[in-house]
Amino acid sequence: MRHLALVLVALPFTLAAQQSSSANADAPSLARALESLQATNAWTLDRQVALCEVAAPPFKEAARAEMFRREMVAIGYPAARIDEAGNVVAEATGTAGGPTVLLAGHLDTVFPEGTTVKVTRDGDRLQGPGIGDNCRGLAVVLATARAVKQAGLRFAGRVIFAANVGEEGAGNLRGTRYLISTAYKGKIDYFISVDGAGGDITNRAVGSNRYNVHFEGPGGHSYGAFGMPNPIHAMGRAIAAIGDIPVPKSPKTTFAVGIVSGGTSVNSIAMSAVMDVDMRSESAEELAKVDVQVRQAIANAVTAELARWPGSTKGLTARIDTIGIRPTGSQSDAAPIVRAALATAHQLGLKPALGASSTDANYPISLGIPAITIDGGGDGNGAHSKSEWYQDGPAGFLGPQWALRLVASLAGVAP
Repeated sequence: MRHLALVLVALPFTLAAQQSSSANADAPSLARALESLQATNAWTLDRQVALCEVAAPPFKEAARAEMFRREMVAIGYPAARIDEAGNVVAEATGTAGGPTVLLAGHLDTVFPEGTTVKVTRDGDRLQGPGIGDNCRGLAVVLATARAVKQAGLRFAGRVIFAANVGEEGAGNLRGTRYLISTAYKGKIDYFISVDGAGGDITNRAVGSNRYNVHFEGPGGHSYGAFGMPNPIHAMGRAIAAIGDIPVPKSPKTTFAVGIVSGGTSVNSIAMSAVMDVDMRSESAEELAKVDVQVRQAIANAVTAELARWPGSTKGLTARIDTIGIRPTGSQSDAAPIVRAALATAHQLGLKPALGASSTDANYPISLGIPAITIDGGGDGNGAHSKSEWYQDGPAGFLGPQWALRLVASLAGVAP
Protein backbone atom coordinates (compact mmCIF):
# COMPACT_ATOMS: atom_id res chain seq x y z
CA MET A 1 0.00 0.00 0.00
CA ARG A 2 2.94 2.36 0.56
CA HIS A 3 3.74 2.22 -3.14
CA LEU A 4 0.12 2.74 -4.16
CA ALA A 5 -0.11 5.84 -2.00
CA LEU A 6 3.02 7.28 -3.56
CA VAL A 7 1.66 6.58 -7.01
CA LEU A 8 -1.52 8.48 -6.27
CA VAL A 9 0.40 11.44 -4.91
CA ALA A 10 2.70 11.53 -7.89
CA LEU A 11 0.07 11.20 -10.59
CA PRO A 12 -1.31 14.78 -10.56
CA PHE A 13 2.00 16.40 -11.47
CA THR A 14 3.90 13.63 -13.24
CA LEU A 15 2.25 10.72 -15.02
CA ALA A 16 -1.11 12.39 -15.58
CA ALA A 17 0.53 15.54 -16.82
CA GLN A 18 2.84 13.64 -19.14
CA GLN A 19 -0.02 11.68 -20.64
CA SER A 20 -2.02 14.80 -21.45
CA SER A 21 0.81 16.87 -22.89
CA SER A 22 2.81 16.86 -26.09
CA ALA A 23 6.59 16.93 -26.40
CA ASN A 24 6.38 20.69 -26.98
CA ALA A 25 4.93 21.17 -23.51
CA ASP A 26 7.88 19.52 -21.75
CA ALA A 27 9.63 21.44 -19.01
CA PRO A 28 12.53 23.34 -20.62
CA SER A 29 15.17 21.30 -18.82
CA LEU A 30 13.54 18.01 -19.85
CA ALA A 31 13.26 19.22 -23.45
CA ARG A 32 16.95 20.13 -23.42
CA ALA A 33 17.88 16.73 -22.05
CA LEU A 34 15.83 14.95 -24.72
CA GLU A 35 17.43 17.05 -27.45
CA SER A 36 20.86 16.29 -26.01
CA LEU A 37 20.25 12.55 -26.26
CA GLN A 38 19.56 12.87 -29.96
CA ALA A 39 22.40 15.29 -30.64
CA THR A 40 24.98 13.18 -28.80
CA ASN A 41 23.80 9.77 -30.01
CA ALA A 42 27.24 9.02 -31.51
CA TRP A 43 28.73 9.40 -28.01
CA THR A 44 26.20 6.87 -26.68
CA LEU A 45 27.20 4.34 -29.32
CA ASP A 46 30.91 4.91 -28.65
CA ARG A 47 30.33 4.22 -24.95
CA GLN A 48 28.33 1.11 -25.80
CA VAL A 49 31.27 -0.27 -27.77
CA ALA A 50 33.89 0.78 -25.22
CA LEU A 51 32.02 -0.87 -22.35
CA CYS A 52 31.51 -4.02 -24.40
CA GLU A 53 35.23 -4.36 -25.07
CA VAL A 54 35.87 -4.70 -21.33
CA ALA A 55 35.16 -8.32 -20.42
CA ALA A 56 32.53 -9.02 -17.76
CA PRO A 57 32.30 -12.80 -17.30
CA PRO A 58 29.97 -14.20 -14.65
CA PHE A 59 31.07 -13.08 -11.17
CA LYS A 60 33.96 -11.11 -12.67
CA GLU A 61 32.35 -7.81 -13.62
CA ALA A 62 34.81 -5.63 -11.67
CA ALA A 63 36.76 -4.22 -14.63
CA ARG A 64 33.62 -3.17 -16.50
CA ALA A 65 32.15 -1.80 -13.28
CA GLU A 66 35.20 0.37 -12.71
CA MET A 67 35.01 1.71 -16.26
CA PHE A 68 31.33 2.54 -15.80
CA ARG A 69 32.11 4.28 -12.49
CA ARG A 70 34.81 6.40 -14.15
CA GLU A 71 32.39 7.34 -16.90
CA MET A 72 29.82 8.43 -14.33
CA VAL A 73 32.40 10.60 -12.57
CA ALA A 74 33.45 12.14 -15.88
CA ILE A 75 29.89 13.15 -16.79
CA GLY A 76 29.24 14.86 -13.49
CA TYR A 77 28.64 12.32 -10.71
CA PRO A 78 31.78 12.59 -8.54
CA ALA A 79 30.20 10.48 -5.78
CA ALA A 80 29.61 7.50 -8.09
CA ARG A 81 30.71 4.41 -6.18
CA ILE A 82 30.99 0.64 -6.32
CA ASP A 83 29.06 -0.97 -3.47
CA GLU A 84 29.77 -4.14 -1.53
CA ALA A 85 28.00 -6.31 -4.10
CA GLY A 86 29.94 -4.82 -7.02
CA ASN A 87 27.19 -2.56 -8.34
CA VAL A 88 28.01 0.94 -9.59
CA VAL A 89 25.66 3.49 -8.02
CA ALA A 90 25.16 7.24 -8.49
CA GLU A 91 22.29 9.50 -7.47
CA ALA A 92 20.44 12.59 -8.61
CA THR A 93 18.94 13.98 -5.41
CA GLY A 94 15.30 14.99 -5.51
CA THR A 95 14.17 18.49 -4.61
CA ALA A 96 10.57 18.02 -3.55
CA GLY A 97 10.28 14.74 -1.68
CA GLY A 98 8.95 12.81 -4.67
CA PRO A 99 9.23 9.06 -5.30
CA THR A 100 12.56 7.28 -5.59
CA VAL A 101 13.20 5.72 -9.00
CA LEU A 102 16.02 3.27 -9.70
CA LEU A 103 17.21 3.01 -13.33
CA ALA A 104 19.60 0.09 -13.88
CA GLY A 105 21.40 -1.95 -16.51
CA HIS A 106 23.30 -5.14 -15.79
CA LEU A 107 27.07 -5.41 -16.20
CA ASP A 108 27.57 -9.14 -16.59
CA THR A 109 27.54 -11.37 -19.66
CA VAL A 110 27.13 -15.11 -20.11
CA PHE A 111 30.54 -15.49 -21.74
CA PRO A 112 33.37 -17.22 -19.84
CA GLU A 113 36.68 -15.65 -19.01
CA GLY A 114 38.96 -15.54 -22.03
CA THR A 115 36.23 -14.84 -24.59
CA THR A 116 37.33 -12.32 -27.22
CA VAL A 117 35.14 -9.26 -26.71
CA LYS A 118 36.34 -7.10 -29.60
CA VAL A 119 33.43 -5.33 -31.33
CA THR A 120 33.48 -5.20 -35.11
CA ARG A 121 31.61 -2.74 -37.34
CA ASP A 122 29.92 -3.42 -40.66
CA GLY A 123 28.37 -0.13 -41.71
CA ASP A 124 26.18 0.84 -38.78
CA ARG A 125 25.95 -2.72 -37.47
CA LEU A 126 27.98 -3.54 -34.37
CA GLN A 127 28.84 -7.17 -33.64
CA GLY A 128 30.36 -8.68 -30.53
CA PRO A 129 29.49 -10.78 -27.46
CA GLY A 130 27.14 -8.79 -25.25
CA ILE A 131 26.83 -5.77 -27.56
CA GLY A 132 23.07 -5.80 -27.07
CA ASP A 133 22.72 -7.80 -23.86
CA ASN A 134 23.59 -5.76 -22.04
CA CYS A 135 26.04 -3.15 -23.29
CA ARG A 136 23.04 -1.44 -24.86
CA GLY A 137 21.32 -1.21 -21.49
CA LEU A 138 24.47 0.17 -19.86
CA ALA A 139 24.86 2.77 -22.62
CA VAL A 140 21.24 3.89 -22.17
CA VAL A 141 21.65 4.33 -18.41
CA LEU A 142 24.91 6.22 -18.92
CA ALA A 143 23.49 8.46 -21.66
CA THR A 144 20.39 9.22 -19.59
CA ALA A 145 22.50 10.21 -16.59
CA ARG A 146 24.68 12.40 -18.82
CA ALA A 147 21.72 14.19 -20.42
CA VAL A 148 20.34 14.99 -16.97
CA LYS A 149 23.57 16.76 -16.04
CA GLN A 150 24.02 18.52 -19.37
CA ALA A 151 20.51 19.95 -19.30
CA GLY A 152 20.50 20.89 -15.62
CA LEU A 153 17.43 18.69 -15.19
CA ARG A 154 16.24 18.34 -11.61
CA PHE A 155 13.76 15.77 -10.41
CA ALA A 156 11.15 16.12 -7.69
CA GLY A 157 12.08 12.66 -6.45
CA ARG A 158 15.40 10.91 -6.06
CA VAL A 159 16.77 9.06 -9.10
CA ILE A 160 19.35 6.30 -8.65
CA PHE A 161 21.45 5.26 -11.64
CA ALA A 162 22.95 1.78 -11.32
CA ALA A 163 25.03 -0.71 -13.26
CA ASN A 164 24.38 -3.97 -11.44
CA VAL A 165 26.10 -7.33 -11.25
CA GLY A 166 24.67 -10.82 -11.35
CA GLU A 167 21.74 -10.75 -13.78
CA GLU A 168 22.86 -13.64 -15.96
CA GLY A 169 22.76 -17.33 -15.13
CA ALA A 170 24.16 -18.32 -11.76
CA GLY A 171 24.43 -14.65 -10.78
CA ASN A 172 20.93 -15.18 -9.40
CA LEU A 173 20.11 -11.44 -9.47
CA ARG A 174 22.56 -10.84 -6.64
CA GLY A 175 23.18 -7.22 -7.62
CA THR A 176 19.52 -6.28 -7.70
CA ARG A 177 18.85 -8.24 -4.52
CA TYR A 178 21.50 -6.18 -2.75
CA LEU A 179 20.17 -2.87 -4.07
CA ILE A 180 16.57 -3.63 -3.17
CA SER A 181 16.99 -5.50 0.12
CA THR A 182 20.15 -3.99 1.60
CA ALA A 183 21.46 -0.74 0.15
CA TYR A 184 18.04 0.83 -0.43
CA LYS A 185 15.80 -1.43 1.60
CA GLY A 186 12.29 -0.01 1.82
CA LYS A 187 13.27 3.09 -0.19
CA ILE A 188 12.66 2.16 -3.84
CA ASP A 189 9.27 3.19 -5.20
CA TYR A 190 9.86 2.29 -8.85
CA PHE A 191 12.41 0.01 -10.48
CA ILE A 192 13.33 0.19 -14.17
CA SER A 193 15.81 -2.15 -15.80
CA VAL A 194 17.12 -1.48 -19.31
CA ASP A 195 18.12 -4.71 -21.00
CA GLY A 196 18.96 -5.34 -24.65
CA ALA A 197 17.79 -3.82 -27.90
CA GLY A 198 14.30 -3.18 -29.21
CA GLY A 199 11.26 -1.31 -27.99
CA ASP A 200 9.18 -3.59 -25.77
CA ILE A 201 8.29 -3.86 -22.08
CA THR A 202 8.66 -6.81 -19.70
CA ASN A 203 6.13 -6.37 -16.91
CA ARG A 204 5.61 -9.97 -15.81
CA ALA A 205 8.26 -12.09 -14.12
CA VAL A 206 9.15 -15.58 -15.30
CA GLY A 207 10.54 -17.37 -12.27
CA SER A 208 13.15 -20.11 -12.47
CA ASN A 209 14.64 -22.91 -10.39
CA ARG A 210 18.10 -24.07 -11.44
CA TYR A 211 19.89 -27.09 -10.04
CA ASN A 212 23.23 -28.84 -10.39
CA VAL A 213 22.57 -32.57 -9.89
CA HIS A 214 25.41 -34.97 -8.98
CA PHE A 215 25.02 -38.75 -9.40
CA GLU A 216 27.83 -40.57 -7.58
CA GLY A 217 29.05 -44.14 -7.11
CA PRO A 218 32.35 -45.99 -6.58
CA GLY A 219 33.03 -46.54 -10.30
CA GLY A 220 35.16 -49.30 -11.76
CA HIS A 221 36.41 -51.06 -14.88
CA SER A 222 33.78 -51.30 -17.61
CA TYR A 223 34.43 -55.05 -18.01
CA GLY A 224 35.98 -56.24 -14.78
CA ALA A 225 33.57 -54.38 -12.50
CA PHE A 226 30.50 -54.77 -14.69
CA GLY A 227 27.32 -55.35 -12.72
CA MET A 228 27.37 -52.31 -10.47
CA PRO A 229 25.14 -49.19 -10.66
CA ASN A 230 26.41 -46.61 -13.15
CA PRO A 231 25.94 -42.89 -12.33
CA ILE A 232 25.82 -41.96 -16.01
CA HIS A 233 23.12 -44.55 -16.67
CA ALA A 234 21.15 -43.21 -13.69
CA MET A 235 21.49 -39.70 -15.06
CA GLY A 236 20.24 -40.93 -18.44
CA ARG A 237 17.17 -42.43 -16.79
CA ALA A 238 16.53 -39.12 -15.02
CA ILE A 239 16.90 -37.11 -18.22
CA ALA A 240 14.49 -39.40 -20.06
CA ALA A 241 11.91 -39.07 -17.27
CA ILE A 242 12.29 -35.29 -17.11
CA GLY A 243 11.75 -35.13 -20.85
CA ASP A 244 8.33 -36.78 -20.39
CA ILE A 245 7.04 -34.43 -17.68
CA PRO A 246 3.71 -32.85 -18.78
CA VAL A 247 3.55 -29.06 -18.38
CA PRO A 248 0.81 -26.56 -19.19
CA LYS A 249 0.98 -24.28 -22.22
CA SER A 250 -0.67 -21.53 -20.17
CA PRO A 251 0.79 -20.33 -17.93
CA LYS A 252 3.83 -21.26 -19.98
CA THR A 253 6.01 -23.64 -17.98
CA THR A 254 9.27 -25.13 -19.23
CA PHE A 255 12.15 -27.42 -18.29
CA ALA A 256 15.53 -28.25 -19.78
CA VAL A 257 18.63 -30.24 -18.95
CA GLY A 258 21.22 -27.78 -20.22
CA ILE A 259 24.63 -29.22 -19.35
CA VAL A 260 25.78 -32.83 -18.78
CA SER A 261 29.21 -34.15 -17.87
CA GLY A 262 30.91 -37.12 -16.24
CA GLY A 263 33.15 -40.11 -16.63
CA THR A 264 36.91 -40.50 -17.00
CA SER A 265 37.37 -42.89 -19.93
CA VAL A 266 35.46 -45.00 -22.43
CA ASN A 267 36.40 -48.19 -20.57
CA SER A 268 35.27 -47.13 -17.12
CA ILE A 269 32.07 -47.20 -15.12
CA ALA A 270 31.91 -43.55 -14.09
CA MET A 271 32.31 -42.45 -10.51
CA SER A 272 30.17 -39.38 -11.13
CA ALA A 273 27.83 -37.72 -13.58
CA VAL A 274 26.52 -34.17 -13.41
CA MET A 275 23.65 -32.35 -15.07
CA ASP A 276 22.27 -28.82 -14.82
CA VAL A 277 18.50 -28.44 -14.85
CA ASP A 278 16.50 -25.28 -15.54
CA MET A 279 12.75 -24.88 -14.88
CA ARG A 280 10.71 -21.75 -15.60
CA SER A 281 7.17 -20.44 -15.31
CA GLU A 282 5.19 -17.24 -14.82
CA SER A 283 3.23 -19.14 -12.19
CA ALA A 284 4.82 -19.88 -8.83
CA GLU A 285 2.35 -22.76 -8.41
CA GLU A 286 3.22 -24.39 -11.73
CA LEU A 287 6.94 -23.87 -11.13
CA ALA A 288 6.59 -25.66 -7.80
CA LYS A 289 4.72 -28.53 -9.49
CA VAL A 290 7.38 -29.14 -12.14
CA ASP A 291 10.07 -28.84 -9.47
CA VAL A 292 8.47 -31.68 -7.51
CA GLN A 293 8.31 -33.83 -10.65
CA VAL A 294 11.95 -33.19 -11.54
CA ARG A 295 13.06 -34.15 -8.04
CA GLN A 296 10.93 -37.29 -8.21
CA ALA A 297 12.42 -38.21 -11.59
CA ILE A 298 15.90 -37.97 -10.08
CA ALA A 299 14.97 -40.11 -7.08
CA ASN A 300 13.22 -42.69 -9.26
CA ALA A 301 16.25 -42.87 -11.56
CA VAL A 302 18.52 -43.78 -8.64
CA THR A 303 16.04 -46.41 -7.43
CA ALA A 304 15.72 -47.91 -10.93
CA GLU A 305 19.47 -48.04 -11.50
CA LEU A 306 20.03 -49.76 -8.15
CA ALA A 307 17.23 -52.24 -8.91
CA ARG A 308 18.84 -53.03 -12.27
CA TRP A 309 21.81 -54.61 -10.46
CA PRO A 310 20.30 -56.52 -7.49
CA GLY A 311 23.43 -58.58 -6.99
CA SER A 312 25.66 -55.55 -6.46
CA THR A 313 26.62 -54.22 -3.05
CA LYS A 314 27.80 -50.93 -4.50
CA GLY A 315 25.88 -47.79 -3.74
CA LEU A 316 24.58 -44.90 -5.83
CA THR A 317 23.43 -41.48 -4.67
CA ALA A 318 22.11 -38.24 -6.15
CA ARG A 319 22.72 -34.79 -4.67
CA ILE A 320 20.83 -31.68 -5.78
CA ASP A 321 22.66 -28.37 -5.38
CA THR A 322 20.89 -25.08 -6.03
CA ILE A 323 22.42 -22.86 -8.72
CA GLY A 324 19.82 -20.14 -8.43
CA ILE A 325 16.20 -19.41 -7.63
CA ARG A 326 14.58 -16.49 -9.45
CA PRO A 327 11.24 -15.50 -7.97
CA THR A 328 8.16 -15.09 -10.08
CA GLY A 329 5.45 -12.53 -9.49
CA SER A 330 2.37 -11.01 -11.04
CA GLN A 331 1.93 -7.39 -12.03
CA SER A 332 -1.10 -6.04 -13.84
CA ASP A 333 -0.83 -4.66 -17.35
CA ALA A 334 -2.74 -1.70 -15.92
CA ALA A 335 -0.24 -1.01 -13.12
CA PRO A 336 0.75 2.69 -12.96
CA ILE A 337 4.40 1.97 -13.87
CA VAL A 338 3.25 0.00 -16.93
CA ARG A 339 0.85 2.77 -17.95
CA ALA A 340 3.66 5.28 -17.56
CA ALA A 341 5.98 3.21 -19.74
CA LEU A 342 3.33 2.90 -22.43
CA ALA A 343 2.40 6.58 -22.31
CA THR A 344 5.99 7.82 -22.56
CA ALA A 345 6.71 5.37 -25.37
CA HIS A 346 3.68 6.59 -27.30
CA GLN A 347 4.89 10.18 -26.94
CA LEU A 348 7.94 9.13 -28.94
CA GLY A 349 5.96 7.22 -31.54
CA LEU A 350 6.91 3.83 -30.12
CA LYS A 351 4.39 1.00 -29.81
CA PRO A 352 5.81 -1.44 -27.26
CA ALA A 353 4.36 -4.86 -26.60
CA LEU A 354 3.96 -6.14 -23.05
CA GLY A 355 5.43 -9.50 -22.16
CA ALA A 356 6.95 -11.88 -19.64
CA SER A 357 10.61 -12.74 -19.18
CA SER A 358 13.28 -13.39 -16.60
CA THR A 359 15.09 -10.13 -15.82
CA ASP A 360 16.36 -8.02 -12.95
CA ALA A 361 12.76 -6.84 -12.48
CA ASN A 362 11.82 -10.31 -11.15
CA TYR A 363 13.05 -9.58 -7.67
CA PRO A 364 11.30 -6.26 -7.01
CA ILE A 365 8.10 -7.58 -8.66
CA SER A 366 8.17 -10.54 -6.26
CA LEU A 367 8.27 -8.08 -3.35
CA GLY A 368 5.39 -5.99 -4.66
CA ILE A 369 7.58 -3.11 -5.80
CA PRO A 370 6.42 -1.62 -9.14
CA ALA A 371 9.06 -2.77 -11.62
CA ILE A 372 9.55 -3.27 -15.34
CA THR A 373 12.30 -3.97 -17.83
CA ILE A 374 12.37 -1.90 -21.01
CA ASP A 375 14.37 -2.44 -24.18
CA GLY A 376 17.11 0.04 -25.04
CA GLY A 377 16.07 1.01 -28.57
CA GLY A 378 17.59 0.13 -31.92
CA ASP A 379 17.53 -3.43 -33.21
CA GLY A 380 19.55 -6.56 -32.52
CA ASN A 381 19.69 -10.32 -32.38
CA GLY A 382 21.85 -13.24 -31.29
CA ALA A 383 21.83 -12.57 -27.55
CA HIS A 384 24.08 -14.99 -25.61
CA SER A 385 26.02 -15.85 -28.76
CA LYS A 386 29.40 -14.62 -29.99
CA SER A 387 27.71 -13.39 -33.18
CA GLU A 388 25.36 -11.06 -31.31
CA TRP A 389 24.73 -7.80 -33.16
CA TYR A 390 23.21 -4.38 -32.55
CA GLN A 391 22.06 -1.85 -35.13
CA ASP A 392 21.09 1.67 -34.11
CA GLY A 393 19.25 2.61 -37.29
CA PRO A 394 17.89 6.13 -37.83
CA ALA A 395 16.17 6.38 -34.46
CA GLY A 396 18.22 4.48 -31.90
CA PHE A 397 18.32 7.60 -29.75
CA LEU A 398 14.65 6.98 -28.94
CA GLY A 399 15.77 4.26 -26.50
CA PRO A 400 17.56 6.67 -24.15
CA GLN A 401 14.83 9.26 -24.69
CA TRP A 402 12.23 6.71 -23.59
CA ALA A 403 14.21 5.86 -20.46
CA LEU A 404 14.52 9.55 -19.58
CA ARG A 405 10.85 10.34 -20.21
CA LEU A 406 9.82 7.36 -18.10
CA VAL A 407 12.08 8.32 -15.20
CA ALA A 408 10.83 11.91 -15.39
CA SER A 409 7.19 10.82 -15.44
CA LEU A 410 7.66 8.74 -12.30
CA ALA A 411 10.04 10.93 -10.29
CA GLY A 412 8.53 14.22 -11.43
CA VAL A 413 10.41 17.22 -12.85
CA ALA A 414 11.22 20.00 -10.43
CA PRO A 415 10.43 23.58 -11.51
